[in-house]
Amino acid sequence: MMPASLTFHVSRLTPMTHEPVKLLTIGGSDSGGAAGIQADLKTWTVLGGYGMSVITAVTAQNSRTVQEVAWMTPHFVQAQLEAVLGDYGATAVKTGFLGRAELVIAVSSLLQKYRPAHIVIDPVLVNHRGQNMFPDVVRQLYLAYLLPLADLVTPNLGETAVLLQTSTIDSYASLCRAATRLHEIGAKNVLIKGFRAGSELVDVLFDGQQFTDFRQPHIQTSNTHGSGDTLSAAICAFLAQGFPLTDAVAQAQQFTHRAIQRAASWQLGGGHGPLGIFSEK
Repeated sequence: MMPASLTFHVSRLTPMTHEPVKLLTIGGSDSGGAAGIQADLKTWTVLGGYGMSVITAVTAQNSRTVQEVAWMTPHFVQAQLEAVLGDYGATAVKTGFLGRAELVIAVSSLLQKYRPAHIVIDPVLVNHRGQNMFPDVVRQLYLAYLLPLADLVTPNLGETAVLLQTSTIDSYASLCRAATRLHEIGAKNVLIKGFRAGSELVDVLFDGQQFTDFRQPHIQTSNTHGSGDTLSAAICAFLAQGFPLTDAVAQAQQFTHRAIQRAASWQLGGGHGPLGIFSEK
C-alpha cells in the first residue's frame, strides 16, 4: 500500500538581504538553455541561492537534438573544482552530466577531499528517449565512486534500470526493490523519479527504512527538457538552507511542477522544450 502523499507550500530561500547559501553544480552546458548547468543556475537564482559551476562538457544542442559535445579534460575539471571549493566552498553540491569514466573519478576524488555538507547525485545516464548514452564502465564507477558519497541519488526510471542492469521498472513494487538496492549499494537516500500512476506522476523517496510518495498531476506537454535537473537542483538548494530531506523533496517537486505548468503551451523550438523557471512572486 502506498504511503499518503505529502503536501507542502513552496517558500523562497533566505531573503537576499542575507548572505546566500553557496551551491555548486558539476555538469554539462546546454547551449539551448533548457537543461544542465543553465537549468541549475536559473533554479538557484530564483530560489535565492548563490550558484557556481564546474563544466564537464559543452554541448551544441537545441530542443530537437544534441549535435556535438566537447569534453573538458579531467585536469581542467579538477582545476575548476579546486578553484571553487578551495576559495568559496559550497554548502551543497550536485552532479549532473559527467559521462566519462575519468571525469567520474576526478569529481569523486575532489568531493571526498572537500566533503561538502550535502551531495546530490543526479545520474545523467540516458537521453530523453530512455536510451543509455555511455559505456558500462561509467555505470560501474557511479556505483563504486559516487553513490557512496551521495546524501541523495535522484535517478529517473530509465537511469535506475541502467544503474542496476534491470529490465524496465513498470510497477510500484519493482520501483521499491530498485530503491532498496541502490541504498544497499551505498546511497544514503534514494529518490526515483517519474513513476506514472494513472493521472499522476509519483516520485518515491527511500531513506533506508521507509518509502514516501510525492505526487503531482501529470501535465501533458513535451516541454519537460531539464525537469530532472531542475528538481535535483531545487532539492540541493533546500537542503543547503536547512530543510529536512522530506520537506526539501516536497518543496522541490512542487517548484518543478509549477515550472512545467508555466511552459506547457510554449513553442520556443521545434522539439523537447524548456521549463518556465521564474520567480513565484
